[in-house]
Amino acid sequence: MLEAVLLTARPIISKKMYLRLNSDESAIQDVFRAFFETECSIERVRGASQLGFDADAWSRLAETGAPGMCLPENIGGGGAPLTTGAIVADLVGTYIAPLPFIEHLTTSRLLSKIAPNHEELPLLASGEKIGTMGLQPQAGSASNLIPAGAIAHTIIMFDGDNLLLETTGKSTRHVPNTADLPLANQSLGSGDLIASGEKAKQAFFQARSEWQALMAVALSGLGKKAVDLGVTYAKERYQFDVLIGSFQALQHGFASAITDVEGAYFLSNRAISALETQNESAETLAGMAFLFASEAAIAAAATSLQYHGGYGFAEEYDIQLYYRRAKGWPLQLGDPGLEYQRIADLCLPSGKVA
Repeated sequence: MLEAVLLTARPIISKKMYLRLNSDESAIQDVFRAFFETECSIERVRGASQLGFDADAWSRLAETGAPGMCLPENIGGGGAPLTTGAIVADLVGTYIAPLPFIEHLTTSRLLSKIAPNHEELPLLASGEKIGTMGLQPQAGSASNLIPAGAIAHTIIMFDGDNLLLETTGKSTRHVPNTADLPLANQSLGSGDLIASGEKAKQAFFQARSEWQALMAVALSGLGKKAVDLGVTYAKERYQFDVLIGSFQALQHGFASAITDVEGAYFLSNRAISALETQNESAETLAGMAFLFASEAAIAAAATSLQYHGGYGFAEEYDIQLYYRRAKGWPLQLGDPGLEYQRIADLCLPSGKVA
């Protein structure tokens, strides 16, 4: 059933801005929602906190075809558009799934475009191997922080002129972090050269834009769930003999948070559509969506955590898990200030930002 609906799914957002899923997309969402409910329950998320990865859940995800869903069919992929991958990314955020779906998807698509006959592609398409990429150009021998680098088998890195593929397995060392992510430091080694020059540069920034747009969708899903956790708590918690959900200040806070999150979801799907249709504004929209969704998600999580009071900081409450990921996920790209400057440079027709 899943393969059939993947082939017939249309983009979430096209030239006409569709704001609802069609029947095929809803079927995909239902299938994966059931998967995440079972394989990425909050108990499983807590259990995977040491490394930020659930190997059993990844194996089960591979059985659904998700790792290769947006890859060409001739290499074993599902042939689905990037907009279909966004449906899964939204659920990754909702369940804060300890799975490198976004990193794997963007890296696999990058390799399929730049080296369609590479021997690693069938393994990536099946999910037998996990792929990831460095999100910033590598300078010299310095190490870069790589998303999912601690668990990936294949890492693609860009040195400013060349795209290099490392297949060194799980030799990188996990970098502990408050967001429970499988981060690792990785420096350029003797990897395979898969592209160079302008072709490599364009492919790298296209893949990074896809990562930004999909991460924006995931952050929107995270933000929605964070607000939901706060609202649920406000309906149960009494203070001064009344439910705290009756306090107007809390109602205004939740309303403001969910408005921004919904806006982030709209903008992120617009960016996904622009990338799918190769619109000239795609890179700019992806960066804007990523930055806006990052701010919306952390604001939603912080608001909900605050309304939990001191309980929000207690490990047994789920909101702290969402807050820590809302803080950590965007920082995988690096300094947000530099990204704001890059987007400003893209938007201004003459010169760079001073």
